Amino acid sequence: MHCPFCGHIEDKVVDSRESREGDSIRRRRECLSCARRFTSYERVEEVPLVILKKDGRREPFERQKLMKGLLAACQKRPVSLARIEQLVGDVHARLMERPDREIRSRELGELIMDELKGLDQVAYVRFASVYRDFKDLPDFVKALEGLMHKEAASGRAVGTTKLSLGASETPTPLPQALFPVETVDVAAMKSRKK
Repeated sequence: MHCPFCGHIEDKVVDSRESREGDSIRRRRECLSCARRFTSYERVEEVPLVILKKDGRREPFERQKLMKGLLAACQKRPVSLARIEQLVGDVHARLMERPDREIRSRELGELIMDELKGLDQVAYVRFASVYRDFKDLPDFVKALEGLMHKEAASGRAVGTTKLSLGASETPTPLPQALFPVETVDVAAMKSRKK
């Protein structure tokens, strides 16, 4: 295997570990020329998955491409790299369970969005905005409202806060406006500061 740093073809394996899913072996290697370390993965050769695009083209499924899209969606979110890798592994495993090796890009996108919805809702909306190719603000708002409606229907109390009132707890609604438009009376605000 070529060293990614110097291109030398001789190395030694320093450590080998099986992945959690048991579908690959991770090997830490050390180049015998520059002594730098790198990682390689060994996987069983399998019939490749093919993604059928909207325009009719066929592309091979690429884990790295999916990982890149999820990293972009989860950027600056409290989602660990390990959790994203696990999500990629879960999606890939679900695809491998299918008898058909060809999957429509729409089905793949829906599968990914279902997984993201439980992981991080902001990442879900980011991914959905790219995947569904939102053209304008109303498309974006519609997706957010659909997510909020589903959350409320599932009983997760989105947009409500529970107040402890002894034996009975009553949810108090919070403002639901996604993009509230307020007119501000500057003179009134200045008089409050004084």
